[in-house]
Amino acid sequence: MLVARLLELDAAGALTTAHVRAGAQVGGVNVRTVWRWLEVARTQGRVERRSRARLELSDQTWEALAQAGGNVAALHRHLKEAGGEVPSLASLHRVVRRDLEAGRVLPDRAVVRREREEQQTRQALADLALAGPREGGAAQVAAARPPHSVPEVVAGTSVGESGALEGVALPAGAQMVRTSSVQAVAEAVGQAMAAQGAVCVFGDPGRGKTAAVRMALHAVPPGWKVTWVPVPVRPSVAGMRRAVFDALALPGRFPHTSALADAAVAEALRAARVLVVDEAQRLPAPCLEYLQSLWDHPGTQITLVLCGAGSERALARLPQLASRIGAWQEVPRLAAAEVATAVTDFHPLWCTVPARDLMWIDQSCAHGTFRTWSALTTHLQNALLTTADAAVDRALLGRLFQRVAPPL
Repeated sequence: MLVARLLELDAAGALTTAHVRAGAQVGGVNVRTVWRWLEVARTQGRVERRSRARLELSDQTWEALAQAGGNVAALHRHLKEAGGEVPSLASLHRVVRRDLEAGRVLPDRAVVRREREEQQTRQALADLALAGPREGGAAQVAAARPPHSVPEVVAGTSVGESGALEGVALPAGAQMVRTSSVQAVAEAVGQAMAAQGAVCVFGDPGRGKTAAVRMALHAVPPGWKVTWVPVPVRPSVAGMRRAVFDALALPGRFPHTSALADAAVAEALRAARVLVVDEAQRLPAPCLEYLQSLWDHPGTQITLVLCGAGSERALARLPQLASRIGAWQEVPRLAAAEVATAVTDFHPLWCTVPARDLMWIDQSCAHGTFRTWSALTTHLQNALLTTADAAVDRALLGRLFQRVAPPL
């Protein structure tokens, strides 16, 4: 109200220094502060006070406070040792006092220590794969698994008896699931192969882009080959050239000149081949130009598949290649209607969980992300193997959510 009134006087040409001094006295601030408020109001049009972000303490921080016996100074030292941005000691005192007055209860020190020790013991047993209390534990389960058989090799991609694909890590007993997203990726890749074009498979991390592409390419038509090109760290054109040369498994040593290397690569790409570049979002424009030059070469027969979270934004940096993309295929979150069917097909462990609980897991933790479901499956297996009389209920799943989700 003070700034608004001063602005009215300023607009009327009646604002004086006396008005500003009186306003500073009323507001209990310095005269310079009032002049600064007026300057902000003139330039930014803002007369209200800037809102500040509310400082909140996570559950992990409250547990650390309980371990310290409620000593806020000890908590402050702990946060400083952990690194990162740490609020001041006065701010910590203010937030703890505010939350305690609002009804938040400080966890009992002994209970927190006992739960942490039990969790560390379970994790240690799972890491060591020792026999747990449930009928021999993980050692007996590992011994009961069938011996590895010789995988069937199809166009450069290995397919085992369990349906797992080379390059896709799955929990024990899990298998690949052909969801609607996988079918859409297979159609997009198939159409690109028919036209020897290019396709971009994108989507947020953990949604199964790489797995979908591998499933789409595990049975390519006769005469086709599939080559996965790893993206180097901080890639350059020279590093990308070497990565393509090594991925094609060309004979001899890497040529000492770029012209000889490009000639050898172009000769190898005369046969029909799918060139898959995963993590394409890390590629700068010069590396994308190099891939475009291979695809535009008159003697090559390439279907280019660019895959990665943010790969569509990387291609936006090179419009001449983006204009050549025949299909932009996004891998979305797992639809709510597909959750129950997909996860029960993914692993038999989820067949014993009611459908309403599966929906609760997806809404509370997984959020349609297959990588999260895979990690949760592994943690649930370890919990059942290492904890006596463990039951798959919401209490157990709630504790496992904290292992899967990163700390806030």
